[in-house]
Amino acid sequence: MGLVRLNRGQLVLVAAAVVAVGLVPVLLAYLQLGYHPDTAPEPDVSGETAVAYLDRSVHDAAAETAGDYEWRQREAMVDAVRGEIDDDVDSLERSRLDSGVAYVVEYNGTAAERWLDDDCVDGDGRRFGDCVVDDGVAVQERADETVLLAVGFDVRVVGPDGETELTVVIVVGGQ
Repeated sequence: MGLVRLNRGQLVLVAAAVVAVGLVPVLLAYLQLGYHPDTAPEPDVSGETAVAYLDRSVHDAAAETAGDYEWRQREAMVDAVRGEIDDDVDSLERSRLDSGVAYVVEYNGTAAERWLDDDCVDGDGRRFGDCVVDDGVAVQERADETVLLAVGFDVRVVGPDGETELTVVIVVGGQ
């Protein structure tokens, strides 16, 4: 019969070479469109991260100090609350320095007093005792115990291309 026999091994080798040459442009396009750290978006300076962090810190401080202080010891409780929160504030202020974002957090007694004026129950028939703000920390007497109500903060977030200033009062739930 007059059939010409082709060597299959050579045909497979040629087909593989054609496929490999066809994939080279795809590989080059992938490498050119890949991730580069210098094209990352600018760091967020909205302050939401700081507020969430402070919220958790205040609630942790409330849990740590709950039931430990009588009303006459309220100044000691405020010191203990601030001690708990200060460690977290120090961590927050150092947390994103490497990405160019700085946090500055200070207590705001005026904001806490404003919150207290609106939200602390007073007058005849109230169920709880007096409310007091000391160094930005709002507390109330309940059954001769000091209970943490809220903490006021000024938060400043500074990034490479922006700055945000917030005044926030973190309220402990369940008053």
